[in-house]
Amino acid sequence: MTGGFLPVSREDMNKQGIGRLDFVYISGDAYVDHPSFGHAIITRILDDAGYSVGIIAQPDWKKETSITVLGEPRYGFLVSGGNMDSMVNHYTVAKKKRSMDNYSPGGVAGLRPDYATVVYCNLIRRVYKNTPVIIGGIEASLRRMGHYDYWSDKVKRSILLDSGADLLMYGMGEHAMVEIAQALEAGIPVEEITYVRGTVYRTRSTEHIYDAVTLSSFQEISSDKKAYAKSFYTQYQHTDPFTAKPLIEEYDHKVYVVQNPPAMPLTQEEMDHVYSLPYMGTCHPSYEKQGGVPAISEVRFSITSARGCFGGCSFCALTFHQGRIIQSRSHDSILEEAKKLTAREDFKGYIHDVGGPTADFRAPACQKQLKSGVCTHRQCLFPAPCPSLEADHGDYLSLLRKLRALPGVKKVFIRSGLRFDYILADKKTDFLEELCRYHISGQLKVAPEHVSDRVLEKMGKPPHRVFEQFSREYEKTNRRLGRKQYLVPYLMSSHPGSTLEDAVELALYLKKTGHMPEQVQDFYPTPSTLSTCMYYTGLDPRTMEPVYVPKDPHEKAMQRALMQYSRPENYRLVREALVKAGREDLIGMGEDCLIGPRPGICPGGRKSGPGRERSSVPKPAPRDGNQHFRGDERKRGSRKKTIRNIHKRKA
Repeated sequence: MTGGFLPVSREDMNKQGIGRLDFVYISGDAYVDHPSFGHAIITRILDDAGYSVGIIAQPDWKKETSITVLGEPRYGFLVSGGNMDSMVNHYTVAKKKRSMDNYSPGGVAGLRPDYATVVYCNLIRRVYKNTPVIIGGIEASLRRMGHYDYWSDKVKRSILLDSGADLLMYGMGEHAMVEIAQALEAGIPVEEITYVRGTVYRTRSTEHIYDAVTLSSFQEISSDKKAYAKSFYTQYQHTDPFTAKPLIEEYDHKVYVVQNPPAMPLTQEEMDHVYSLPYMGTCHPSYEKQGGVPAISEVRFSITSARGCFGGCSFCALTFHQGRIIQSRSHDSILEEAKKLTAREDFKGYIHDVGGPTADFRAPACQKQLKSGVCTHRQCLFPAPCPSLEADHGDYLSLLRKLRALPGVKKVFIRSGLRFDYILADKKTDFLEELCRYHISGQLKVAPEHVSDRVLEKMGKPPHRVFEQFSREYEKTNRRLGRKQYLVPYLMSSHPGSTLEDAVELALYLKKTGHMPEQVQDFYPTPSTLSTCMYYTGLDPRTMEPVYVPKDPHEKAMQRALMQYSRPENYRLVREALVKAGREDLIGMGEDCLIGPRPGICPGGRKSGPGRERSSVPKPAPRDGNQHFRGDERKRGSRKKTIRNIHKRKA
């Protein structure tokens, strides 16, 4: 097992006595040796299994020599676009170039190409014609079959075909990676490695595939949206390792892309082993001059507790990538990592997070899942908690208490998402109390996403009344503890199913609660989510019923403006939206109005003027037990002060 960083140059190889590497890993991210980064886990797993592996991070895709710096590997190249899909990394939902890349040295944008996995593979193929190429990571995982690509606005082929790779690993990849490495070491040609779970391969014959499901052909899904929706939902129903069957997708010239069933979940012992490997916990020292890699700051003092999520939000790709079965680490493993953090010179006493995709999911939703898998036709929490759901925060609470008791630890925060409906489903109330007492500081971020039940149903989220119930319980708990702590609700505009009427309903709720979001997230159609399928097809793949999809940029701007109705710069858009929605009753001087009759005039008769840039903030409604929200404070300045003053008046 290699101590220190893995080789990134010939000089490193010489120092470590390596003449030729077994594998070369090419990554769209900078090299960060921390288990929050996919390239770190896969390379450490290989290193632990006895294989030599080097890393070429962010090669210059315009130069063939950039992928030759470590020589030709003995067994193959491993290619990943990075921790994010390269297109999401590069572009906003409005398809505008981002000015910063948190996964690059110094946050510099543009150090990886669009569709990075495809470009890197094509670069390798120009130099090394016969060396096996295996792709993985989130970009490959979510584009493994024919998929809708938002940026080109068309259905694209499996990334396996466009990249020219020999094999694709989807999901987290630990099991598959070692099995593939052993097969290549044994001399099995890469084209014959067709049996590994969690992989996708191409073939010209399907006679050898037993008990498979044949999807609609690529020609059908690229020309018929109904066929696309049906095919996507079939894939969605085959994401569980216990029940999934092989999937076959046919392309032209009798080429077939075959998806094997997902890899089995890691046992707790296996999870512990993965996170016990000798990660350096930071970025490679070669990035020091550029100021390091910004993404490490969010995870440097965070601990992964579990993976997988049975929440099933329609706009989330976790079902396709990590699956719905929770896999967790033992307390001893997590405590050991925490002790290592406390020994670091730069540790200030604060563990920033202990969680995963959903922090309070530490065990499968029910015992059945570890024997028979998850249900294919129903969700654990949607539209209401399943009767078989075992909602219990006892194990997580016990872990948090142990972490709080460690010498040198001042505070343990929870910054991963929390499912408020799961908290309510737990008949015990001790978790919410300890959460408010010990694990947040002033505010708790939760994700109700919307208030319209019509929209929430498309999102796979619980009805709005559930969030209101949680809000009351949260306020009641803080009042009992003598704490002034707020909820920061994350909200989304323009999700499939959201009309202007729904956006107006959300704006009225924001006025009622006094919450003024600083930032608004438009729905982003990323690969392989139910919501993206709805966006492209206009159909709910679960029911095949039509769904209204706001695609017009102007309408999306109106929906976004309604969520920030009090901003003077949004006045015209808000007015237009209210008129179009038939809600002109909300324009005027009345207490229920969102905007005044003309720019600069606010409900209540106040005028805007110099020094009153935010004078259109309405006077808060009387406290009704649900008035304890705080604006998103990711931006600082006069807006923050205004919101603080609102809360002072409410108190």
